[in-house]
Amino acid sequence: MSETVDTLDTSVEPRWLTAEEQHAWRSYLRGSRLLEAALDKDLQSHGVQLSEYEIISMLSEAEARRLRMSSLADLVVQSRSRLTHTAARLERRGWVRRESCLEDRRGVELVLTDEGWQAVQDMARVHVESVRRHLVDTMPPELFAALGTAMDAISAGILRSGAAEAPEGGTMASSLR
Repeated sequence: MSETVDTLDTSVEPRWLTAEEQHAWRSYLRGSRLLEAALDKDLQSHGVQLSEYEIISMLSEAEARRLRMSSLADLVVQSRSRLTHTAARLERRGWVRRESCLEDRRGVELVLTDEGWQAVQDMARVHVESVRRHLVDTMPPELFAALGTAMDAISAGILRSGAAEAPEGGTMASSLR
């Protein structure tokens, strides 16, 4: 982890948000929570949560459909213990299995099964349509592009500060698949 972690100095008066900043901040909170709830609700037609779909989606795009559990936790921004619990639910469905790492045998990899691959294929249409309906199509293309640019800046700032670690490979990119 970076040694440049920003700490809060409670002895200094905070730089309070302006009315416009407060409005934008609260709009972000409400919008991001509503978006996640809507995406999650649409995936319920397949009996999964957004967090579960994100995991099997990442595995579907990985080489040999497998990722080290620690790397996957970083990619989906989940604690390792939360990922372990989610992986157990996905294992019970037959969509993933845990195996020793191919490279060093010390770590554990999560592997997408053929049943999991089919499940991702079935859910992808629902998910992508949901993302379009609830996010992409709600704004002009230039505003959507600006949103992506803003989120990249936020991610970079957090990673620079050391408040969170980048996943292996140095990117926190996720796809819509």
